[in-house]
Amino acid sequence: MVKIIIIIALIIVVISMLAMFIRIIKGPSLADRILALDAIGLQLMACIALYSIFIGAQYLLVAILLIGILAFLGTAVFSKYMDKGKVMERDSKHHH
Repeated sequence: MVKIIIIIALIIVVISMLAMFIRIIKGPSLADRILALDAIGLQLMACIALYSIFIGAQYLLVAILLIGILAFLGTAVFSKYMDKGKVMERDSKHHH
């Protein structure tokens, strides 16, 4: 019974990931695309967690943490790009 619930939850998360892919393609704005990418990261973490529970493996938890860190960094970089138009700023005073 529990395995059936996990499979249903996986199907629901995958369907929501497909909806986020559509949001990335259609937009309408850059902010919507950034939020959709962040949501895909969270949904991917949920998929791995559900699969980990399904097969009874704990080693996949490291992958969840890694995806969470990468999703956060990606969101931060895209947000900075959206705010300032560039990611890295060079300070001419401190450049040798």
